[in-house]
Amino acid sequence: MTHVIGVDLGGTKTAAGVVAPSGEVLMSETIPTLKRAGGKAILDATAALISGLVARAADAGISVSGVGIGSAGVIDASSGSVVSATDAIQGWAGTSLVAGLSARLSLPASAVRAVNDVHAHALGEAWLGAAAGSSSSLMVAFGTGVGGSFVLNGAPVLGHRFVGGHVGHFASPYASCDGVPLPCVCGGSGHVEAIASGPAVYESYLRFGGSALEALDTRGVFALVDPEAHDGLDGEADARFGGSRAAALRAIEVGAAAAGQAVGGLINILDPETVVISGGLADAGELWWKPMEFALRQELLAPLVSVPVVRALLGNTAAIVGAAKLVLK
Repeated sequence: MTHVIGVDLGGTKTAAGVVAPSGEVLMSETIPTLKRAGGKAILDATAALISGLVARAADAGISVSGVGIGSAGVIDASSGSVVSATDAIQGWAGTSLVAGLSARLSLPASAVRAVNDVHAHALGEAWLGAAAGSSSSLMVAFGTGVGGSFVLNGAPVLGHRFVGGHVGHFASPYASCDGVPLPCVCGGSGHVEAIASGPAVYESYLRFGGSALEALDTRGVFALVDPEAHDGLDGEADARFGGSRAAALRAIEVGAAAAGQAVGGLINILDPETVVISGGLADAGELWWKPMEFALRQELLAPLVSVPVVRALLGNTAAIVGAAKLVLK
């Protein structure tokens, strides 16, 4: 029985797994991404990771016939090259991803395929996860950034220039301060990612008067509104935390509302059968989810009010499974 390797190549780590035709991940390994070493070094390390898994599979009597990669950056799926990438991975833009790996692994280029990592994530959820059985699904991920993918009849819609899915980079009325649009990491301003990503929630917390001493990052912002974190505080300490707690709650609610409004607008445009919300903020609990879904449903056109909106199910294996699906027959 033919198996394949699915690879999730991100800015921090690269994970790969041996995937059965059923989609089951039989074995997996993770390495740090050499994000400051350039494309050649990343390809060398990724090829070594894949080779190790192929050897482990062979020891178990499993043959591997192909490799699917979900990679950070804008990926030309026809040529398998990295069209553009942020500085999160230096020297990644211009890398011949498919050609480089196929040569290193002695595989024909036709046995190696690549897409953007968010598309791979969405494909995994559409195949075996929260959107399984749906003819179309919209997945939007809210974490370090904001990304998405529209999967139609089992294939992600990539766009003419392979930029499809950059759903964090359109205007949001929430993304401004004192009438000035907030700067976005893409170089633009006033975008969804500038107000609805994890780092943006932390920046909002600081703008709303929260103290960096009380919360060092987005996790700290959520911790501030956790009642258990403040049990046993005396009146003076509780008052000291009060301002930061109020700022934290406001930042979370604004970020969630911006996220929901953005997804609602996308639903109006795309009319997906199922909507999947993923990422670290989606996993942060009802404090974020409830205002997000409320804002989303307030945005919907009347025929769409009952669209299912669900949390992603596959977690860290989603992109591995989705990447594998690119080459599984």
